Amino acid sequence: MDWDVNQVKVVGPLQLEVVFADGTRGRVVFEPTHLTGVFTSLQNPNFFNQVRINGGAVSWPGDIDLAPDAMHEAIRKSGVWVLR
Repeated sequence: MDWDVNQVKVVGPLQLEVVFADGTRGRVVFEPTHLTGVFTSLQNPNFFNQVRINGGAVSWPGDIDLAPDAMHEAIRKSGVWVLR
């Protein structure tokens, strides 16, 4: 799928750079207010840095992942997906 993530890297505190299968690239930015519930673990920088790609989705240990289709749509429009 075009929205499969091919590359991900941490580029700052609570910020990722992603590249999709169709060549679209951009940033994912987590607002601290978004780090609740399942995302609470991402508050720990050491845990956040364990980001990886699993089945075309950005993910972390413990089955934490982001919807690649929603991420792709937002980044295609503005270059960044801010999670608030």
